[in-house]
Amino acid sequence: MIKIDQAIVVEGKYDKIKLSSIIDGTIIEVGGFEIFKDKEKLSLLRLLAEKTGLVILTDSDVAGFRIRRYLGGAIPKGQVINAYIPDILGKERRKERPSAEGKLGVEGMPKEVILQALAQAGVTASERVQPARPITKLDFYEDGLTGGANSSQRRAKLLSALSLPEHLTTNSMVTILNTMIDYDRYKELVKSL
Repeated sequence: MIKIDQAIVVEGKYDKIKLSSIIDGTIIEVGGFEIFKDKEKLSLLRLLAEKTGLVILTDSDVAGFRIRRYLGGAIPKGQVINAYIPDILGKERRKERPSAEGKLGVEGMPKEVILQALAQAGVTASERVQPARPITKLDFYEDGLTGGANSSQRRAKLLSALSLPEHLTTNSMVTILNTMIDYDRYKELVKSL
């Protein structure tokens, strides 16, 4: 598993699952064409692009390129890296039929091909030093952000304070907070809730 500093954008949940087995980093799935209507997720992508940079890794089909163009136009160019997977004909194991264009998507690519695509785009492994004290799900529990009567309201206030989308899952929140802020800043924000 390699560490990647930039956040990586993929189309769907199966792409995210595949990438999670290869890299250690922030992976955001845009839900395919849902990104065209999801202003909150686009705002999150802009924040991540500004903070860490953004790698766009979509399928090599028409839909993937349409999503790539949309994101490339919505996020400043200096903050975006495009990584391209090659055209390989076939079908993913979970599918009964190949896609309309007959090409494998990110989820069907071998690990080596994905790593090569990232390397060709200039995305390299990092020896990033982990924060001295990462934010964890246990912190969320101890700080009343999960498992309590008002925990969903407290999470909503924290998300609002950081201008993050209100519908982030707890796991996504932990990942994104560790990308954006350190533990001490997290504790300051929790105290202010």
